[in-house]
Amino acid sequence: MSETLYFEDLTVGRTFDSASRAVSDAMIRAFAELSGDRHPLHLDDDFARKTPFGERIAHGLLGLSVASGLLDDLAVIRMSIVAFAGLEWKFRGPVRIGDSVRFHMKVARARGAGAAQGLVVFESRLVNQREETVQEGTWSLIVRKRA
Repeated sequence: MSETLYFEDLTVGRTFDSASRAVSDAMIRAFAELSGDRHPLHLDDDFARKTPFGERIAHGLLGLSVASGLLDDLAVIRMSIVAFAGLEWKFRGPVRIGDSVRFHMKVARARGAGAAQGLVVFESRLVNQREETVQEGTWSLIVRKRA
């Protein structure tokens, strides 16, 4: 979609699905440097093999960041979003090196917040290539109304 959607367009029940994005070793290493989270679960094969995951996995917050980027890639509210107001988020499963993740959003609630904007709550899920939900929760976004 390339059309900008506004508060009025985000009716309860409307859904959005992103394209997919592969999570690479390079992304994990770059995120470790950017965030300062250099836990060996993400960077050390020998350490990770001894964990319940059996291999290195992506940082949970890297998955959340990728979801944010996938939302931006959709471009449906890129020009109308005012602010990210909050989230409730659960990490349900690992994002593994080589996984391809997609982001699903559904408008759960919407209420006006003045003459110029409204608050939209999205039920959101990050899923891998096997359609397993790896992260989920709600995102609350402030979105402009039409002029």
